[in-house]
Amino acid sequence: MNALVNDILAHEVVLVAAHRGSGGGSVMVNTGLAVRAALLQGAGMVELDVSASRDGEFYCFHDGYEPEVLGFAANVQTLTAAEIDHASYQWVDRPGRVARVERLLPMLREFKDTRALFNIDRSWWRWPHLLKALEGLGMAQQLVLKCPAWESAALDRLRAFGVKYPFVPICATPEDVRRVTGDPDLNTVGVELITTTREHPWLDPVVIADLHAQDLFVFVNAVTLTTGIPMFGGLDDELALTAGPEAAYAPLLALGVDAIQTDWPAILCAYRDRWLAEHHR
Repeated sequence: MNALVNDILAHEVVLVAAHRGSGGGSVMVNTGLAVRAALLQGAGMVELDVSASRDGEFYCFHDGYEPEVLGFAANVQTLTAAEIDHASYQWVDRPGRVARVERLLPMLREFKDTRALFNIDRSWWRWPHLLKALEGLGMAQQLVLKCPAWESAALDRLRAFGVKYPFVPICATPEDVRRVTGDPDLNTVGVELITTTREHPWLDPVVIADLHAQDLFVFVNAVTLTTGIPMFGGLDDELALTAGPEAAYAPLLALGVDAIQTDWPAILCAYRDRWLAEHHR
């Protein structure tokens, strides 16, 4: 089950994960074209958000962005699949180019049997139905599931499910890591570390080395959220753009992390390749 994840991590040394794909121009994030754009820029993993219609169809969409990108106030979860299928993204306004909110399963199926990994986010409260739907795709080795380590109900659902998807819990403390590692009913392949400050054990290379000794890969998030809350001590994309990639990404690479999520995969991939060459990793 973990062969593809392990092979890609070994090949990439530091995996670049694209947050919602790579949008721009006439391409919206959380779409098949955004996935293709991210992969073409060098990302080895794409994070996707999951929502669902009122009648149970799964969509690739981040709830809360409806007014900004769809032009209406209603949450997509209150709409039927037919209503969501009719909605179009506002910023794609040129003639002949209508972009729709895309159904999750057909989009993932486009990339079946490729070397693309998908980090399935914002989905754990949907797992009672989503896990079975994902199973029908037959691409479990490409799908990396995540949820906070403190979401006990979600963990129980994952433990009880027959397909042991690669799992990366979100961990804010060392206790969060201890809560899930060593559990034979979870296929925990890595951990996503989050912290709002740089005065945290996660910034200690010894701690990272200990996680590696437990056969866990270390995933950190350089995405700059609109909330302004740092995901990893402020070592983020905004710092990379304002002060240069070295200011944000070099400390992460020096720490020994195995995967970094970003909104700017081309910038991070180019800097990662230079840094790895210079440091002979």
